Amino acid sequence: MAIHPIEFRYGTQEMKKVWNEEFRFNCIVRAEVALAMACSKAELIPRKDALRIEELAYKASLDRAKEIEDTINHDMMAIVKSIAEVCGESGRWVHYGATSNDILDTATGLQLKSSLEIISKKLKELLFALIKRSLETKNLVCAARTHGQIGVPTTYGLRFAIWASEIGRHIERARELGPRIAVGQLTGAVGTQAALGNAGIEVQRKMMDLLGLTPVDVSNQVIGRDRYAEYCFFLANVATTLDKIGIELRTLQRTEIGEVEEAFGVNQVGSSTMPHKRNPIKSEQVCGLARIVRSFVGPALENNTLWDERDLTNSSCERVIFPEASILADHILTLMIKVIQGLSVKEDRIKENLGILQGVNMAESIMIELTKMGMDRQKAHELIRVKSMEAIAIKEPLANLLLKDNNVTELIKPEKLTLLLAPENYIGTSVKQVENVSEKLTSLYAS
Repeated sequence: MAIHPIEFRYGTQEMKKVWNEEFRFNCIVRAEVALAMACSKAELIPRKDALRIEELAYKASLDRAKEIEDTINHDMMAIVKSIAEVCGESGRWVHYGATSNDILDTATGLQLKSSLEIISKKLKELLFALIKRSLETKNLVCAARTHGQIGVPTTYGLRFAIWASEIGRHIERARELGPRIAVGQLTGAVGTQAALGNAGIEVQRKMMDLLGLTPVDVSNQVIGRDRYAEYCFFLANVATTLDKIGIELRTLQRTEIGEVEEAFGVNQVGSSTMPHKRNPIKSEQVCGLARIVRSFVGPALENNTLWDERDLTNSSCERVIFPEASILADHILTLMIKVIQGLSVKEDRIKENLGILQGVNMAESIMIELTKMGMDRQKAHELIRVKSMEAIAIKEPLANLLLKDNNVTELIKPEKLTLLLAPENYIGTSVKQVENVSEKLTSLYAS
């Protein structure tokens, strides 16, 4: 019976495959094969035996390894024995010169490499969905909000471009992170490579070349867990960006605002008792699961503080946090791509909200113009502040009050005042910023 929601509710098959038992077992076998081949190239084991291991090792089965583990109570040695069994006499060379974590950590490097490739691919997909949205809405003026209150105008294009820029930085982080986490080692019991003699460094390099991994420069019995902590923090950082986008979209979908809406299927049900509901459930799921992804950063950091050349406290923890963090981060990234691609933008409500303060949100525009025309900036600020508060109190358009004030009309003519109070005339360089960001990100990540 399924227990964990990852088993039946969350996660893509693509990412789950990377973290299932069979794939990890295969990664371990690959590492053992690469070790044998590297040792043969260094003339530590016969070439014919290495080739025999390469030919037969993949016939080993996870089920057989589990049978052996039930007897010997050591997971890695059980796999070694299961591989050796299928390799006949050549099996005596399996695992030569290695300790368990040489193979286990190297297998983890292969899994992390595959995982990061999936995440990077989807980050690019989300990036271009956001770029598309930003260009579509670069001229769509809307009410910006600070502290939850309406401020001067912005554009939806700028909002999408800001999110795209952040996703672009995550893509760059993934590129930088790859060489630091796609690593393997062959350093022996405590890091000295004593079992391999003087050939240790050469064998490690050849082994990792075969696997497409970076060899560690130095280690003890395990690869330094700062690498894995960085991976978990990267996923948490990505999840937090998705959380931020999700929170904003949920806010903008509130009934009182109603400027955007998640795609809602014809037969979709929003509530078991309120038939009218159209809830932002995908964004809510993103925000909820982002909390779980972030929660793995603490354990990942603590896994780096091991006793001496190593202890075993990291092992059980990593069996949980690596697959869960990877699968859930991939899941919410996939969800957010769908949200952005299917998002409905309600231009009528955007326009309505933009004018809800009857010009008060354009107060800065008037203040700046008064200053340009000769008024002291601080005096202009106080004048427009007072008029704005009065307009809000009596629910009167700001323009009406300004047209009655000689301090204003002496410097700004009525027709100019009308232009200054038009939101579309006060969006600065936002359109150009959107175009610049879109062009930059497309040139960087289109390939």
